[in-house]
Amino acid sequence: MVIACGALAREIVHFRDMNEVPAFDVACVPAWLHNAPQLIPDRVRAKIREHRAAYDRILVAYADCGTGGLLDRVLEEEGAERIDGPHCYAFYTGQAEFADLAEAETGTFYLTDYMVRHFDRLIVEGLGLDRHPELRDDYFRHYTRCLYIAQTRDAALQVKARSAAARLGLGYAYRYVGFGELEGFLRDATASGPDSGV
Repeated sequence: MVIACGALAREIVHFRDMNEVPAFDVACVPAWLHNAPQLIPDRVRAKIREHRAAYDRILVAYADCGTGGLLDRVLEEEGAERIDGPHCYAFYTGQAEFADLAEAETGTFYLTDYMVRHFDRLIVEGLGLDRHPELRDDYFRHYTRCLYIAQTRDAALQVKARSAAARLGLGYAYRYVGFGELEGFLRDATASGPDSGV
């Protein structure tokens, strides 16, 4: 069983179905929890306990995501392991490369495929920009560009990402990164774990 952030579900299922990866099932924790990271550890714990009896091994496709190490404490208590990294941007690009990107241009707002698909709901509505567009300057005052780190080569998503950057008044950059370290995590972890037969 792979317990995943809802923002990664589509990519994980696509990766599983399109590659020769040992079979695993996926259960998701809602992506909106990124707006309340203090809730992530307990929600992941509940999902682990919900599925523990049916699976020999549980993996967590969730970075720390603002939990300040609390998620790791839960995983240690529950005997589960997660992908390494502070957030999905880092494991999609690769952590060393992300550090270089962040150092090169600190004022970067990152977009993934998921964020581009749901930009209006997550960013425009989620931050209240649809009701109070003047907040854009407050939220994004210190940003200079949007960097779309893409998991797929999708021309329509690139158009949407460019439009999202313009909506925020930011420059636009694009980099195809694929699944990054998530791919290796899923391959290595499922290959080395016992076969549950589920």
